[in-house]
Amino acid sequence: MNPVKELIRDVKASMGIFESPNPELHGLLAEFPNPGALYHAAEGVRDAGYKHFDAHSPFPIHGMDDAMGLGNSLVGWITFGGGIAGLALGTWLQWWTGAVDYPLNISGKPFFAVEPSIPVMFELTILLSALSTVAGMFALNGLPRPYNPLFYSSNFARATDDAFFLHIAATDRRFEKDGTRRLLEDLGATTIEVIRDRGDSDLED
Repeated sequence: MNPVKELIRDVKASMGIFESPNPELHGLLAEFPNPGALYHAAEGVRDAGYKHFDAHSPFPIHGMDDAMGLGNSLVGWITFGGGIAGLALGTWLQWWTGAVDYPLNISGKPFFAVEPSIPVMFELTILLSALSTVAGMFALNGLPRPYNPLFYSSNFARATDDAFFLHIAATDRRFEKDGTRRLLEDLGATTIEVIRDRGDSDLED
């Protein structure tokens, strides 16, 4: 496989976007009977070495991030970078406009001083922090994303009501249809559905 394409596929997978090389097989969607079973299934899939999988539940499940092996969000670092950029922009703007582009001698005061520049520097720091946070959140979540092959599953709509699902994508290096299916059965899946990216799915159990 082309390493560049594989890297792009991994980056998209970190956003929850799983692009299968085979349009005939997007992945396996397994249903579990309760939140505890889903939690332990996520631990089992993580321990088996899978990386491209996601859990779907009607409500947040405490500890699911650890069960799935997810790290800390990068949004905080993106916000920090935006804040630094805003502070640098505000400082440069005050210096350039006051001391370079249009210097005015007002009562012998310096053309550029930090104290009267603080409001502009503060406002630009907050503004770019907020904008970078929103942009980073959308980028890391892969939004907007109106299309997802999981919507082909007739059962998946229940993920917002009373059902608990675990999806393992076919993009995962450890994915093997029969072996992955046996793993999900061993972890307690009540039904396993094959999701295809051609507009349908097969409920196998």
